[in-house]
Amino acid sequence: MKNIRRIWHNYKGEFIFAVVLVIGVVLSYGLAPLIPVSFYDQSLSPILNGCIAMTCIYGAFLIFRHHEGVHVRILWGCVLLVWAALTTMLLLRVMAYNIPINSEDTISLRGREMIIGNLYAWLLLHYPTAVLRPGFLNPVRALKPLIPVAVIAVADYFLPFDLNWLLAIYPVALGCLLMYYHVRAYRKWCEENFSSMEHIDVQWIWRYMTMYFLLGITYVHMCFRYDSAHAFTQQWLLLFTLAYSTEQVLYRQDPWNMLRRAVKTKSFTSEIEVEEPEEGSPDLTNAEYRATLEQWMETEKPYRNPEFRLLDLQQILPINRTYLSQLINTEYGCNFYQFVTNYRIEDAKRLMTEHPEWKLQDIAEQCGFSSPVVFSRTFTRETGMTPSEWNIRNDNS
Repeated sequence: MKNIRRIWHNYKGEFIFAVVLVIGVVLSYGLAPLIPVSFYDQSLSPILNGCIAMTCIYGAFLIFRHHEGVHVRILWGCVLLVWAALTTMLLLRVMAYNIPINSEDTISLRGREMIIGNLYAWLLLHYPTAVLRPGFLNPVRALKPLIPVAVIAVADYFLPFDLNWLLAIYPVALGCLLMYYHVRAYRKWCEENFSSMEHIDVQWIWRYMTMYFLLGITYVHMCFRYDSAHAFTQQWLLLFTLAYSTEQVLYRQDPWNMLRRAVKTKSFTSEIEVEEPEEGSPDLTNAEYRATLEQWMETEKPYRNPEFRLLDLQQILPINRTYLSQLINTEYGCNFYQFVTNYRIEDAKRLMTEHPEWKLQDIAEQCGFSSPVVFSRTFTRETGMTPSEWNIRNDNS
């Protein structure tokens, strides 16, 4: 029961977001059949595609105007421009040659249309990949996911049996594999560099992937049975996804960018002037570094700052960030996030014992937790008891 409660607290916003979006898709499926196919194909679909193209163009304009040198913003701006170009070409095809996007007698997407669908999915996956793994994408890695699409398309042409169903499920399968792989690497990196997962954890990506997978489901349906309900739902969902993602790219707090700025400006938690340590092997032993670190943590209590980072340890340990992370892992058997959390929990226990009159918010602020909710959730996870339960047990003992 406690695990369920903890999961609900961690992902409540994402769960509500997914439920509302699923309800919207279901209602769209139910109401879209009321739209005449000829009206949808000749009027509504071009209007929606026009809105998608304008959203991409305006979003790209905003991003390139406020990119601030952040690579993921520049990448998403390029994705929007490519999407706008492809959608505009589709609209010109309709307006110039009066060729409907899909004729009324279409019962499923054809092979080339499935390939185009895979290309669209490939574009959508650039954003989470670039955010979760900055520096990971290069031309070779970016093009690798398209190799199976080309292989399936060629094999389907030469083999006597139909392989189009692989083109239908490939984008969804690819999204699952990439997210599993990249999210694990992202969370590990965050826990090795930050003492708080607030605003920098992976919850935000679940919203994006919820939209991606819902788009994938409508795409799979269209591959085998095209109708206006699936097409209409996919178009408004795509419009929402592009607009929402653009807003996230512009305003979401990016931990990689935060760390880059911190290194550039040397914005440590204290005002001590510190020279940038040189890359190389440490001059002292691990035991000496450990003693220095523990003395600093107990006397200065830097963990009480919610923005405390691994980089801040360079105030007293003049070694590079990679070795700092290895030092924590080797000497304490945990990552930096867990290392700081242990200090905060022990400090919270001491304060609750010495000041039983203090409120939960006071304890949380004093120990470096970003909010009482985060404090309660973390304390429960680490001790198996809520702060109130721990107080009662401590009083009885």
